[in-house]
Amino acid sequence: MEATSAQTTSVAEPPHVSGQSNKPLSRPAHGLSSDEVLRELQSDPARGLTGEDAARRLVELGKNELDRKEGVQPLAIFLEQIFNAMTLVLLLALGASFGIKAWIEGGILAGIIVLNIFIGFFQSLHAEKTIDSLRTLGSPTCSVYREGDTVKIQTAEVVPGDIVDLGTGDSVPADIRLLEAVNLEADEALLTGESAPIAKNPALVFDDDTGPGDRLNVVYSSTIITKGRGRGVVFATGMFTEIGLIASALHGGGRDEKAVVEESKTPLTYVRRCCRAIVKWLGEFLGLTHGTPLQRKLAQLFLWLFAFAIICAIVVLGANRFDTRQDVILYAVTTAIGTIPVSLLLVLTVTMAAGTKKMVERNVIMRNLQSLEALGGVTNICSDKTGTITQGQMAVRKAWLPGLGTYSIDTGNEVYNPTVGSVSLQEKQPRDIDGAEKAAETPQQSISPLDEPEVKPVLQWYLNVASLANLATLERVDETSEDSEKPGTTWKARGAPTEIAIEVFAARFGWNRVKLSEGSGAKWTHLAEFPFDSDVKKMSALFREAHSQETHIFTKGAVERVLDSCNRIAQGDTIDALTDAVKTDILANMEALASQGLRVLALAHKPVHEPVSSQPSDFTHHSTVASHNRESLEQDLIFRGLIGIYDPPRPESLPSVRACQGAGIVVHMLTGDHPQTARAIATEVSILPPADQMRLLPADVARSLMMTAHQFDALSDEQIDALPQLPLVVARCAPSTKVRMIEALHRRDRYVAMTGDGVNDSPSLKRADIGIAMGTGSDVAKESSDIILTDDNFASILNAVEEGRRIFDNIQKFILHVLAANIGFVVALLTGLAFKDASGVSVFLLTPVEILWMLMGTGAFCETGLGFEKAVPDILNRPPHDLKYGVFSPEFLLDMVAYGLLMACCTIGSFTVVIFGFDDGNLGANCNNAYSAACNDVFRARATCYTTMTWIFLLFAWELIDARRSLFYMPRGVRAWARHLWGNRFLFFSVTVVFFVVFGTLYIPVIDHVVFMHTGISWEWGVVFVAVVVFMLGAEAWKWAKRVYVRRRAARNRGSEGHWAGVA
Repeated sequence: MEATSAQTTSVAEPPHVSGQSNKPLSRPAHGLSSDEVLRELQSDPARGLTGEDAARRLVELGKNELDRKEGVQPLAIFLEQIFNAMTLVLLLALGASFGIKAWIEGGILAGIIVLNIFIGFFQSLHAEKTIDSLRTLGSPTCSVYREGDTVKIQTAEVVPGDIVDLGTGDSVPADIRLLEAVNLEADEALLTGESAPIAKNPALVFDDDTGPGDRLNVVYSSTIITKGRGRGVVFATGMFTEIGLIASALHGGGRDEKAVVEESKTPLTYVRRCCRAIVKWLGEFLGLTHGTPLQRKLAQLFLWLFAFAIICAIVVLGANRFDTRQDVILYAVTTAIGTIPVSLLLVLTVTMAAGTKKMVERNVIMRNLQSLEALGGVTNICSDKTGTITQGQMAVRKAWLPGLGTYSIDTGNEVYNPTVGSVSLQEKQPRDIDGAEKAAETPQQSISPLDEPEVKPVLQWYLNVASLANLATLERVDETSEDSEKPGTTWKARGAPTEIAIEVFAARFGWNRVKLSEGSGAKWTHLAEFPFDSDVKKMSALFREAHSQETHIFTKGAVERVLDSCNRIAQGDTIDALTDAVKTDILANMEALASQGLRVLALAHKPVHEPVSSQPSDFTHHSTVASHNRESLEQDLIFRGLIGIYDPPRPESLPSVRACQGAGIVVHMLTGDHPQTARAIATEVSILPPADQMRLLPADVARSLMMTAHQFDALSDEQIDALPQLPLVVARCAPSTKVRMIEALHRRDRYVAMTGDGVNDSPSLKRADIGIAMGTGSDVAKESSDIILTDDNFASILNAVEEGRRIFDNIQKFILHVLAANIGFVVALLTGLAFKDASGVSVFLLTPVEILWMLMGTGAFCETGLGFEKAVPDILNRPPHDLKYGVFSPEFLLDMVAYGLLMACCTIGSFTVVIFGFDDGNLGANCNNAYSAACNDVFRARATCYTTMTWIFLLFAWELIDARRSLFYMPRGVRAWARHLWGNRFLFFSVTVVFFVVFGTLYIPVIDHVVFMHTGISWEWGVVFVAVVVFMLGAEAWKWAKRVYVRRRAARNRGSEGHWAGVA
């Protein structure tokens, strides 16, 4: 054992000591007090670092990142372009061409392979760089103090000396010496293996050699805050953190895979492992086991097409009695090449990269490409209310104090400014106030917080709860610029929106938490805090009054939960028993406020007579002690009143919800608010129908539209499945309720997107098909998500769905473009086996060079252009696509066959008309290998066939702009139609430039006879034009037939029920 230890210590020492800073401190950070760490790091705990100092430290000490391989590796990308199934097919064709001494075809194939590799390399490199840059946009952020302000920065920019705020659900950005902590616990299993969260205490100081798991005054990079909140100073970043030490050890001492293989001496085990490695390599090489679902499906398609190509080649050889002549083998190779969509993977890569970049412009960050493909198939969106459907800028509108009356507050345009707007009082309960009773109000002008007016004791205690059971801060910042009329016109708030709103309300009467509880003149001393969580649904703060030394607990939270903790009520200046009748009265007033769309909280308090520690730190930093006392301290409270907070819906929420409904997407609102509040907001944004429409619905449907979490969770899975439809609104929603909702939707074969921002939302985000995290949400939620909304806006979800449908449509378009052409080529070439020359050998309708030119020179550019196409007008007026089929829907398969056969008919027809219609049907001899006078007719027919197919292939791209609408649909005139075609510049030039390049391939000497093996045409242009027109008419007729079918099916399926009947 000792020898092992000695051997371990003899290995190269790490570059720094555990617990030390990037620049070593006098002792490890856990061995210094918080003040000593601040002094050595030269950091101000209240103001943090200056911007200049932070920038200097970032340059001097480096970014807060672990050493890792570069995100984009050009060599690996280059090798991927060479070693893949598609290049393998082309290399086999190349080998066959050179094997039969078809030097021109082989040379062109070699050029195409090289071109494909280099274009694929540069496009993939660009795509990887784009996606890598997007990863930085979605990387974790943290709140740091810079020059007195709290700013959000990426964790990579954190430097030693930064003051960092930490809250529940945050991923710790660096190794941090704690300065303050309230019930703070961290999950350090990543480092220590300890599964239970570790309670932290900043006041403790440890010996230098204390192990990482016992340093209770430090939190480590990449660990998760599971409870409470805190503040600390960063002392180590990047490779100098504890996680960096582990990374260094891994880089230096990784085990050799060979050693793992050699662990087992059994030959059978060795063979088994080798087989697994080979299967894994083959799966990756062929693209069957990595990439997005669409990429894997395409890889499977390529394998099937490869097998089909071999069958086609055998058919060609068989039709020519397995003659091994050069031209016969070349015909077989040509037919095989015609089955393979050689440009498909390249175009898909470009389209995906462009799509992710486009998403960022619409405030959506894609964390994986799989979601990009699937967004268009979303059938249900489960959204939170606060900050997503609503604005998240809350303001107190009503405050009810039993025995005093109801305050109404108009905040004006400055939500955070307590000196503007107005306050009025009515000596009535909220349930007795008629909205039209303006004359009964006693106006009271807004009160400056500097005046500290005399208020009644009942209001004083109400304001004490509002201000002290609160973590938000509100401060007036003095302005001395010339533009300011007077100092102190700017107000800054910090904290949760709900708590900021309550703090602003208290400040209107002169109450300010910081002023009341901090500094030499503080009236209250903070002892402990019991944080809000989704189970308790309330928070409390324990304070001691400076004058009387009495201890009080102040509580706010969900009305029902707070009432359960109360046994008395303050009514004016008297304290009465809280009877059932009084509770009923309180709940009726809560319903009255909630029906106005207000989020209603209850306020309560009581003096604490049981013994309480005299040292604040004993409670503040020992979460276990605080948690142990919570249940007893939060009992027998005095009810002080209700407070109603309004969070107005975003202006774009209503049109976005309606657009979702028009797109066949059902919107559910899962919120922790009171049912009446949830109902009011949901009705306002059209998630729920208005009352008059609700009455028209069947009773069972109307009942199921709105539920509380208690009602929903009380149902068994069988009862939920028996509901006529799942609820559109669930109030008082818990995280477990969200998971049950997702599971219920999955049982109905729905494809679900779920929004979330807190650590408790991570299970539902993972369970959903697409998890959508808020940009301001916790790092845990972001890591569990597929998509991040940078603006926390519901409208951005609709943007993501619309963009996802556009990308999916475009992928369908360019895959259809190339696969339909492949069908056209193969059918034409196999049919052409019947055209035999004097020696009995089949004559090429299209030569290998012509096919390769059309697939790469014509198809690749058009398909890339289709990938950039804008969304079709009805993209949000149709139901989501069926993810069971993906790209290869029944309509897609029918289109592929119909267009492919139409192409083949036009191509074969043009060749046949020239040879047998206008000429004598002479197919010459040896016309597959060289030009001669006897082959003139064949070369002219082949040129006609080639030109026809090329122009059809080009115009087909424009036909695919809309799968059903006519290309020539011109509701706004010819100019608007032309502008629409011109709008996609890439596609426009791909079509028009190649359209004219055809003339060069027909008439330039050597290129025509030797390379393409056709010759210039004259009167045959008439055949070309007729064939192209026939194709266009056939394509338009097919679209017309589809439109008629869709209209008739829609008429059959159209029922008399409204949108809200049977939507989920």
